[in-house]
Amino acid sequence: MELSAALLLELGVILTALSLLGALARRFALSPIPLYLLAGLALGEGGIAPVPASGTFVEAGAGIGVVLLLLTLGLEFTVAEFTVSLRRHLPSAWVDLVLNATPGAVMGWLLGLDAGGVLALAGVTYISSSGIIARLLVDLRRLGNRETPAVLSVLVLEDFAMAAYLPLLAVLAAGGTWRQALLGLLVALAAVLVAFTVSYWWGHHLGRLLLHREPDPEQLVLRVLGVTLIVAALAESVHVSAAVGAFLVGLSLTGEAADRARAVLGPLRDLFAAVFFLAVGLTVSPGALIPVLPAALLLALVTAGTKLASGWYAARREGAGRRGRLRAGTALIARGEFSIVIIGLAGVRHDRLGALVAAYVLLLAVAGPLLTRFTATRAPGPGPEAAPS
Repeated sequence: MELSAALLLELGVILTALSLLGALARRFALSPIPLYLLAGLALGEGGIAPVPASGTFVEAGAGIGVVLLLLTLGLEFTVAEFTVSLRRHLPSAWVDLVLNATPGAVMGWLLGLDAGGVLALAGVTYISSSGIIARLLVDLRRLGNRETPAVLSVLVLEDFAMAAYLPLLAVLAAGGTWRQALLGLLVALAAVLVAFTVSYWWGHHLGRLLLHREPDPEQLVLRVLGVTLIVAALAESVHVSAAVGAFLVGLSLTGEAADRARAVLGPLRDLFAAVFFLAVGLTVSPGALIPVLPAALLLALVTAGTKLASGWYAARREGAGRRGRLRAGTALIARGEFSIVIIGLAGVRHDRLGALVAAYVLLLAVAGPLLTRFTATRAPGPGPEAAPS
């Protein structure tokens, strides 16, 4: 196989730049996510140093990055624990939906968009970024915090809601009928129910299969990643998030299987997660941001507040104190991959939404991690908090 010199050079420059930015962020005890996003802005079309030859690799790597982030996040919990948390947070999901979809729908109506455009913008403001938030929880050592199950429950319920939302949006954006939309919705919901049931009742057999004959690290990486990508692909094929499929695989692995998987997947997750954050920045053209910046900033301020409120409510149901509620609310602020997917579906008929959503996503993808880092900064060490905080 022959590789072009341009591709190799661009990938070398990208990885070196990401390494330097990551070292700089950790020197000041920050998450590297905002710097990766800004690097993508600089390297994208219209930026100071475009990297066109590596676009296909970065796009594919970004998808793998989201899958790995949610897989490793699922490894931190068991299906039984998470099922209890999901039941507790169904009211949180409704609060999250109403508070955060409403501003987008109102903005779409004020802009004079049709039903498809209003629905698209409502989805953009509703859905948080699973990829960014998963990495933040790891970077800031908050996996053991009292409020973290609330944050994860809200995220996963949002992703489940996308299973119903995306078929509706896709049909409306393409000019299809409500009958077609309803059929897609029913298929997606049935797939979610089947996947979760399989994970809950038979997921423990997966760990035994992956550890059959004591595989070495290379074999274990191949097995875990292969199974995860297959499940993610099946989820995506029925309009369920690939992230949900990966998360369910992670939940299914417990004990020794989870411990070994975490150890071997860590470096791979960090590499592709960095590519994912870079890719979000690459989707934004700097020249298109200026005209829509006021509207995007207004929408970002409003929905940062509504996410803070919904996270506060969810963490209170989990028994977290004021600091924990504030951490949960700020953690949910970041928007990212799903918002880009949504506007990709609606973009054919709503070109003017693209720049607005790109500016909005970039603002909250950068501001969310920074607010999370500097708000309620006291974080416990490994393990659960001894008391609500």
